[in-house]
Amino acid sequence: MQHEHKKHKEITSRLKRVNGHLLKVIAMLENDEECIDIAQQLHAVERALNGAKKALIYNHVNDCLEEKSGTSKSVLEEFKQITKYM
Repeated sequence: MQHEHKKHKEITSRLKRVNGHLLKVIAMLENDEECIDIAQQLHAVERALNGAKKALIYNHVNDCLEEKSGTSKSVLEEFKQITKYM
């Protein structure tokens, strides 16, 4: 049974912003801009991407696992699987 992923739209919006930012970083590289400026922007992209990943994992633990039926062992196994990506 599929359930509603309440935060996926918000996470998708975050990832679209990250994608736009990354395209700007690529343009910076193609335009031979300063390495320090590029590194700073890449760091911002990385942090934004990590934030989206954390939001997805947090949402899964809070909403998806909470709604799961079945044994607590299966929920625990799924929790262990998703935490590998933290």
